Amino acid sequence: MILSEKQKTVIQDLQAQEQLCIQKYGEYEKQARDPELKRLFGILKDDEQTHYDSLSQLMNGQCPVVGGKVTMAKDYNPMPTYTGNFNEEDKEYDKYLCTDCITTEKYVSTAYNDDLFQFGDENARDLFNHIQTEEQNHAEMIYKYKTANQMAS
Repeated sequence: MILSEKQKTVIQDLQAQEQLCIQKYGEYEKQARDPELKRLFGILKDDEQTHYDSLSQLMNGQCPVVGGKVTMAKDYNPMPTYTGNFNEEDKEYDKYLCTDCITTEKYVSTAYNDDLFQFGDENARDLFNHIQTEEQNHAEMIYKYKTANQMAS
């Protein structure tokens, strides 16, 4: 696949967003107070790395083929941590981390939605659509965590 300069710029911008997500989830994985939230952030960090790597392949003219339905969020059912006796400050801090990540996921998902129309190649559009769906699933997983821990507002 031969990319135009505009398409290369789009991919670089998306890679920058993915890099930010990788860094954010890495930092939040260290900072989260709840072990379940640490685990979730680690999973999401790895998934964002996969997105970054897929974009790198696309930048090199090779579009990874994606397939299958994304079911990460459907299959994620966190057990509540913040029940009974717990540190309210820890809960509020973890809630902040979750809310920040949901906001980031919404932004990144929108970027993929806007940018996929810069590509005429069906496989590239499929890749962008697949990643966008995964970004939406990330937000849903975090929301499920918040709901299980009575943080959703």
